[in-house]
Amino acid sequence: MPDATDRGGPLAPTPAQTIGPFFGHALPFPGGGRIAPEGHPDAVTLHGTVRDGAGAPVADALLEFWQAGPDGGPAAGTPGSLRRDPATGALLGRDGAVFTGFGRVPTDAGGHYAVRTLPPAARPDAAPHLAVCVHARGLLEHLFTRVYFAERTATRAADPLLAQLPAERARTVLARPDGPGRLRFDIRLRQPADGGDEETVFLAFR
Repeated sequence: MPDATDRGGPLAPTPAQTIGPFFGHALPFPGGGRIAPEGHPDAVTLHGTVRDGAGAPVADALLEFWQAGPDGGPAAGTPGSLRRDPATGALLGRDGAVFTGFGRVPTDAGGHYAVRTLPPAARPDAAPHLAVCVHARGLLEHLFTRVYFAERTATRAADPLLAQLPAERARTVLARPDGPGRLRFDIRLRQPADGGDEETVFLAFR
């Protein structure tokens, strides 16, 4: 094996995070946060900050969103998000017209993310919500949670997941109004040692 001196000096250290995050190089796609069709009058902006157990923003997280459509029907899998150029294979991003129910966005240097989407309708078995998958440094496996809407109290009361959560834990999965057409949903990956903000409720699928 070549020695470091073979190249005329010491080699740069390898990354400390051997599991990444390296997803930022390939997974984000153009318009990943624009889930709603361009110019749709009912679109809302969902935004927030991802924080670690010390309360520091996580600047290299990647969030994926899946949701039902405004009519309550499934939208995930509808073509329109991950389009590629048929000649070159280059990723083109969204077509700007179709609601696909899927979004993927990285956090910025301050741990902030934002998506623009259409509020999903209630279903017989669940209150309106967005499913969220969180990828971040230090996570051997990605995390799953949900975003519910704080103002829709009638439908929340019948949701089987929310019904099992104590009120203080249910608050961690509620998006709250943050101005006209805006909702805020912060994600806490761990509860801080001082017992401050609650860790977001994460789900296990078996």
